[in-house]
Formats: sequence, structure tokens, C-alpha cells
Amino acid sequence: MLLEHNIRPTANRVMLVRALAEAEHPLTMSELEDAVDTIDKSNVFRALALFREQHLVHVMEDGADAVRYELCHSHDDELDNDVHAHFYCERCGRTFCLNDIPIPTVVLPEGYRMNTINYLVKGICPKCQ
Repeated sequence: MLLEHNIRPTANRVMLVRALAEAEHPLTMSELEDAVDTIDKSNVFRALALFREQHLVHVMEDGADAVRYELCHSHDDELDNDVHAHFYCERCGRTFCLNDIPIPTVVLPEGYRMNTINYLVKGICPKCQ
């Protein structure tokens, strides 16, 4: 996966990708640091910046003003075409991927260029109801 995105695999990068792949929901940097506690904060930050630059992860803002990271389903180092909705539970604070929800096409006025889009639904998850 790292090589598909033109990222040199190091032990730390492999551990971070594994932690993201095994996560049941998008992770904050703090949650990722806790999952891989053998890597210091600056290395996690640098790896996430590289992953984002190479479209290995995408970043989303959840409903609690936190930035979360998740692996892109696309396998392209130049384009993140992994567009899907997310659900933020206002009770438990978890964020869930909603991969099967149809996403509307956004047509921007001439002269505008989209770099990213974030579809977020807020409410109460089934477990918290």
C-alpha cells in the first residue's frame, strides 16, 4: 500500500498504516499515537503529513472540531477519489464511515477548484439510542 502511493516503507510507517487499517473508525492523531505508542509524536505527525500529501490518507473534520485520519480506498498517489459520508455521534463522540450512502455531485462555479470535500452527518448512533 505504501509503495502504491510512492512512499518508502519504514518500520514506523508500516505500523501506522496497520493501525489505521485495523481501526474501526477514523482516528485522531492522539488516538493513533495511543495505538502505536512506540512512535514519538513528531514522527507520527511527519508520517501523516507525507501520507496525506501522497493520498494514502484523507483528513476529515468530525463534529467535535477534531481532525481525523483514515486510509484512502483509492490506490492513486495523485488523486483521492475516495469520497464517502461520515456520521458523527453527538453522544459517544465516535465517527463512522458511511460507504454506501450516495454522494451528490457538486458542480462549482467557473474558476473554482475543489481539493477536498467533507460530508458529515451529526446525530445519535444506533448503540447510543
